[in-house]
Amino acid sequence: MPQLSQKGLMMPQSPIRKLVPYAEAAEARGITIHQLNIGQPDIKTPQTALDAVKKADIEVLSYSHSAGFLSYREKLAAYYGKQGIAIEPSDIIISTGGSEALMFAMGSVTDPGDEIIIPEPFYANYNGFATASGVTVKPVISSFESGFALPPISEFEKQITSKTKAIIICNPGNPTGYLYSKDELDQLSELVKKHDLFLIADEVYREFAYDGLQHNSVLNQREIDEHTIMIDSVSKRFSMCGARIGCIVSRNKELMATAMKFAQARLSPPTLAQIASEAALDTPQSYFDEVISEYVDRRDTLVAGLEAIPGVSVAKPKGAFYCIAELPVKNSDDFAQWLLESFEHNKKTIMVAPAAGFYSTPGEGLNQVRIAYVLKKEDLIEAVALLKEALSLYKD
Repeated sequence: MPQLSQKGLMMPQSPIRKLVPYAEAAEARGITIHQLNIGQPDIKTPQTALDAVKKADIEVLSYSHSAGFLSYREKLAAYYGKQGIAIEPSDIIISTGGSEALMFAMGSVTDPGDEIIIPEPFYANYNGFATASGVTVKPVISSFESGFALPPISEFEKQITSKTKAIIICNPGNPTGYLYSKDELDQLSELVKKHDLFLIADEVYREFAYDGLQHNSVLNQREIDEHTIMIDSVSKRFSMCGARIGCIVSRNKELMATAMKFAQARLSPPTLAQIASEAALDTPQSYFDEVISEYVDRRDTLVAGLEAIPGVSVAKPKGAFYCIAELPVKNSDDFAQWLLESFEHNKKTIMVAPAAGFYSTPGEGLNQVRIAYVLKKEDLIEAVALLKEALSLYKD
């Protein structure tokens, strides 16, 4: 057969989805699985978004502008304004999910052979986006003991070379739930100014900040307007993962003109999903108040349950809806597969995401898992009980 590309062969598997075949086999055996492996919220999508699609009076399902509906971008700009972020509709390009926005950003600021620096552990698909772009990830390890706080700036500087083009952060973090402080963003701002780099911030979990803490957007670092790129999405905010609508936002006009060429190449974002996303912006604050209260309750339930299991440690998240837990196992990939292939208690088991896939450094995170607390409280309690039972039986 014709030869496949090295780029394709080097594309990493998703640590979140690679265990799906084992889960499907377990379900075929009649096993119920508590899925803690994927950030698919069970929170209901705002009815206003669903109704907008149902009521849309459309005779021809046509393209939108490559940047997305102007009405949606105007409404988004107003939404960000309420968050204390002053931007114009022209600073926004609507994308097919936050994933495409990240691809636009990488495509606009890097060439094959360039490098980007990312604190790890990080959202696993950053590795895939970098591979697709021919870019090398230079990781800077954040520690479990610090709750995955920003590593010392000196560690970033050790990784900077003539090929370095950008630093990427996720705030609040997936998979860690860490929320960067204003001081940490100030440190990064000084760094990108000093070395003339871009700072790309994935802020799709911005609403989910807990314990009275406030989310700090990279777009409020006004002294580095030409350096900052923000990535956003409706997936988690409005529990609309299937809509596949995100955006790239920057005040750097040259950057946005370049990103627009990528947007034009894919024609336009999906029309019906934009209609739903625009309507979702009318969701009242009470929706978020209830959702945040629910996630805090789930987080506290999960963390307390995990900490009660002998040998388990957890870094308490400050935002998003994930945490990293250290387990008394040598290899969480093997353990996660065993949970699906060989373990069941009362015809039930759990599915977790092995954390090694969220690191770029080989050998890191082998005894860690990412857990998404997107299940109802009673299901989380049962899932933790199943994990405790499984760990008591598992042999490395």
